[in-house]
Amino acid sequence: MGPGRHDFHEFMDETNADAELLVDLALSVGTAVAWSFDLTADRLIWTRGLDDMLGVSGAPPDELRDRLSELVAPLTVAARTAAVWQEFDLEQRCTGHGDVPRWLQIRARLTSHAGCRRLVGVITNVTGRRTERQALSDITDRYRLLVDLSPDAIVVHEAGRLVYANPAAVRFVRAASAAEMVDRPIVDFVHPDSVAAMLRRIADLSEPGAATETTEVLLRRLDGGSIAVASVSVRTTWEGRPAFQVIMRDVTAQKAAAAALRYQAALVTHVSDALVATTSQGVVTSWNPAAETIYGHFAVDAIGKPIHELVGADLDPATVLEMGGVVQADHRDANGGALAVRVSVARMSDGYVLICADETARRRAEQYFTTVVAAIEEGVIVIGANGEVESVNPAAERILAINEKETLGAPSTLAELYDENGVRIPYEDYPTAHTRRTGEPRNGRIVCSVRPDGSRVWLSMSTRALNPDDGLPATVVISFSDITERRQIEGRREHEATHDALTGLVNRTVAIDELSRTSRARHPGSTAVLFIDLDKFKVINDSLGHGVGDRVLQVIGERLRGSTRRTDIVGRLGGDEFAVIAHDMTSPDNARALAEHIRAELNRPVSVDGRVLHIDASLGIVIARADDPRDGEALLSDADLAMYQAKTQGRGQHAFFDIELRERSQRRLRLEQDLRAAPALGQLWLAYQPIVDLRTGRATAVEGLARWNHPRFGAISPGEFIPLAEESDLINLLGEHVLRIATEEIIDLRARNSHLGLTVNLSVRQLDHDRLVPIVRDATLVAGLPPGALCLEITESAIMRDPKRAASTLTALRDMGAQLAIDDFGTGYSSLAQLLTLPLDMLKIDQTFTARLGDSRDAEAILKSVIAMAHAVNLTVVAEGVETESQLGILRALGCDAAQGFHLGRPVAAAELDLST
Repeated sequence: MGPGRHDFHEFMDETNADAELLVDLALSVGTAVAWSFDLTADRLIWTRGLDDMLGVSGAPPDELRDRLSELVAPLTVAARTAAVWQEFDLEQRCTGHGDVPRWLQIRARLTSHAGCRRLVGVITNVTGRRTERQALSDITDRYRLLVDLSPDAIVVHEAGRLVYANPAAVRFVRAASAAEMVDRPIVDFVHPDSVAAMLRRIADLSEPGAATETTEVLLRRLDGGSIAVASVSVRTTWEGRPAFQVIMRDVTAQKAAAAALRYQAALVTHVSDALVATTSQGVVTSWNPAAETIYGHFAVDAIGKPIHELVGADLDPATVLEMGGVVQADHRDANGGALAVRVSVARMSDGYVLICADETARRRAEQYFTTVVAAIEEGVIVIGANGEVESVNPAAERILAINEKETLGAPSTLAELYDENGVRIPYEDYPTAHTRRTGEPRNGRIVCSVRPDGSRVWLSMSTRALNPDDGLPATVVISFSDITERRQIEGRREHEATHDALTGLVNRTVAIDELSRTSRARHPGSTAVLFIDLDKFKVINDSLGHGVGDRVLQVIGERLRGSTRRTDIVGRLGGDEFAVIAHDMTSPDNARALAEHIRAELNRPVSVDGRVLHIDASLGIVIARADDPRDGEALLSDADLAMYQAKTQGRGQHAFFDIELRERSQRRLRLEQDLRAAPALGQLWLAYQPIVDLRTGRATAVEGLARWNHPRFGAISPGEFIPLAEESDLINLLGEHVLRIATEEIIDLRARNSHLGLTVNLSVRQLDHDRLVPIVRDATLVAGLPPGALCLEITESAIMRDPKRAASTLTALRDMGAQLAIDDFGTGYSSLAQLLTLPLDMLKIDQTFTARLGDSRDAEAILKSVIAMAHAVNLTVVAEGVETESQLGILRALGCDAAQGFHLGRPVAAAELDLST
């Protein structure tokens, strides 16, 4: 039926509004059948022609109602809960009486009238259109399937960005999925070297369907790699917009195959071995350039000739195959020259291929090598892969005292080997075993080999795999040289480097190493270090000569070895200093007993050149536990400190080290260093003690005494820093500074007492100083002090150490105008008669005599005699250390000229000095 309006006025009980709606729906889809369903009454209404639409012409109304109800059932169900005027669209398949399927499009709209809800719709036969659409869909599905399964990569890019990529394209660029590629610029996947050419090619595709020539392009993968492809681009559309479809084929394998063919061709052309192909009868069909070079026949002449004519010898490929396929043969070149050739044969379908390797040079080299190996002085042994000796050269026979014939076939462990420490080397650790097992070389391993007769020889041995590429175990060549003599020389040198040449004892370096924490850790107990210094050895050396001294040192070394345990280390540290290192000491008492035993042994008389000498020693002892953090140098230093402590206690003593001893030593070192800078830093100053005339009771002179205010330790006693200065040669610097300050400050004091004199002490080292006289002269001149107002005090021991030189220096000082005094008289061992020969002006009695006045009649008698003798030669006598009025009275009664001491005035700074006494 046609879609005219008059058809819809035949609905049963339909309202005009529904009829109008049906007309609108029918016209919109071009249909001739309309229907209406009363949802309220659950009643279906239809029109004429429905039976034709359903393909059941002449069907009774009930069948039509049932069929239509079945078709529209999904819509009536949905419409019951839908809003009014909502539209519905549905395609349904139905089968008519001829079992011919047809497709119907059912469209409907929900209406409401007078409280009744109706679904009003139209039906259109879309079987033909459905068939066309299905065909198109089938074509599309087949195309998509072909694209998805294609081994070629296919992509579409529009406006420079990817909009589609098939699975092959995803694999080409190593992406996780197509989503990782879509919407990215196409140039992201093209190698920079190929981008410009690609853009030029697609720019020329102006018409739909236009395609580029197949071109090789280098793609970029997402993992950073690249892939070579053959690419074709086609102009197409994507959603109505211009686009390009690109088909790409992987040509990597193709290029590799081409390269392999080129390589094989080049190999045949350039290989150094002759490659020859023959027929089954041995007629040459191929002859490469290497064959031309080796045999001297050009390919054009060789092809077609029997192989034996060209190589100058019988050569049957079939026979070579029967013999295993490889033979060594002697051939001739075109000029008749001899060739040593290794021939390999393989069968082909129509003949044979032969590889003839020219080994003439190698065989000649082997002959030369054999001759050289036989002539060299270095031993050479070849061990086969089976671990047996294959060859021995003459040098190896001589060095190892073996016979080649008896050795061939013997195992590689034919001799015992020992390392440098004399420890037997296990067979599995032999250099040969290591190289056979791993293929790795061993170079210059020092070993000791035992000859068959039991004698030993030191070898420098190297091993190397002779055929490292043939697999393991390897064939090994051993080369070695006899270093026995060199070893002996090195042993002597090492002994000389570690031992004292005179005594044969270990030297200081070895002693320090033996005391290292590593060495001490090898012993469970404590370690005792005994530092030994011979007393008065210098006297022996100076008086009897170094020859006698050396013999004494040798005897001492022998006695030290004999008085210690076998495990103890005895060393000479230098000069007359020795050390004994005793490990595994259980207590300090053991160390003390060892020290006393050593002293007793050293104290026995020593007879040298008919002279009997008595030697004694001072010992310093340090006990170090295994965990003691001190190193060897520190332990020796501490033992040295303990030895000096022992010397302060007298000859032949021993002392243990303690922390206080180190602290005193460190303080001494610090003071010695700081004393050097003290004068320049203004830390030294002078205190003055008055010397009082016992007749008048007035001060006639002051003694300048050096004082030191240390920035850290405060006031340092002169009894501590003066000996430091004397021992470290700082005394001359200190003495000059004191003299300069004293001569300057006495000028101000003389303004209060014009007759006031100045006395200053001179030490032993100052008296020996060549510039003492000029220093004294310059100090008095600069200060403006008359030389006669200066008195220089010298001790007896300073004068008697070198009386002749002392007399010369004192005379020069006296000639300059200075006065001279003997200080601390009575404490030395000098002869009074000898003292009287010196140009002296004053004699100062030591305070030890003054202290005994009033308690000892002997002290008074001695002082009376000294004063009388001094006055007899016009010497002024000054008593030191006057502490009491009683002492002062006795000195006056004895006729002493002057005195000084705390009773008369303590040493004070110049500004505090009271001269009214």
